[in-house]
Amino acid sequence: MDRDADAAGLASGVRSGDRALIARAITVVESTRDDHRAVAAELLRDLQTDPPSATRLGITGVPGVGKSTFIDAFGSMLTAQGHRVAVLAVDPSSTRSRGSVLGDKTRMERLANDEAAFIRPSPSAGTLGGVARATREAMIVLEAAGYDVVIVETVGVGQSETTVAQMVDTFLLLALARTGDQLQGIKRGILELADVIAVNKADGDHAVEARQAARELSGALHLVTSDDREGWRVPVLTCSALTGTGVPEVWAAVQEHREWLADSGRLDRLRAEQRVAWLWDTLQDRLMTRLRRDVAGDLGEVTRRVESGALSAAEAADLLIERAGL
Repeated sequence: MDRDADAAGLASGVRSGDRALIARAITVVESTRDDHRAVAAELLRDLQTDPPSATRLGITGVPGVGKSTFIDAFGSMLTAQGHRVAVLAVDPSSTRSRGSVLGDKTRMERLANDEAAFIRPSPSAGTLGGVARATREAMIVLEAAGYDVVIVETVGVGQSETTVAQMVDTFLLLALARTGDQLQGIKRGILELADVIAVNKADGDHAVEARQAARELSGALHLVTSDDREGWRVPVLTCSALTGTGVPEVWAAVQEHREWLADSGRLDRLRAEQRVAWLWDTLQDRLMTRLRRDVAGDLGEVTRRVESGALSAAEAADLLIERAGL
């Protein structure tokens, strides 16, 4: 099959909702092989003619907050309402282990078996920029396939929150009330990114703790200001993914935020900023791929010289860039 027919065939299969071809298309856009990148470029150019109308939702939270259980309950609620839901994951740990990251899929039993849902782990890219690039391109594929809610989950912590916030419309922070310090593990930077906050596991004897944590988070938000958020007050809700209590209210808050973005004209600007961020992530990814390829023969020797102290890290970097002809 020639390159054009392959891209056209994939685009047709994606638009028709063929799950096997959707998965294949995502594999192609995730790949770093030159022949796959050529097909991916044509495929994305074709699919991006479709106006992006999906709700792009990022979800983060400290380990143990119950992201998988929440997404399973949240996504299942949405599919029951007639939505089609896709879940992607951004995990910087995959750049180290190069292994499959979404072990969460096994903990999303209902959603994983739902024909109206599609769950996909992040690729084992060489850099977080590579993971981000592939995730953005996978989002284009899934939106063209008719998934109207695309959830991007941060499996890891740290830089991935900022990366995911740059590719979604609404960023949901899941919090937990289980310690003496209700704000433990929640950094100011993450609060600044959050558009909606939900204290999870608000069930049984812990419901009172959850409401207290929500009040403390509401107070903490007064210390975080953003000129771009003028007119939007970040809601702090409580919910239980286990019982489903409060989950519909979280979705209502997400919808309200998106409506605010659209009505205020911020949504178009946000999508433009997302495209520019995509450019820089792609550029970083491709430059690193080329650099690793072009200096593969020198990398071992240069690394040993850095380890021995014969070369500083800065000198070694300049040397490798020079040898790569960049």
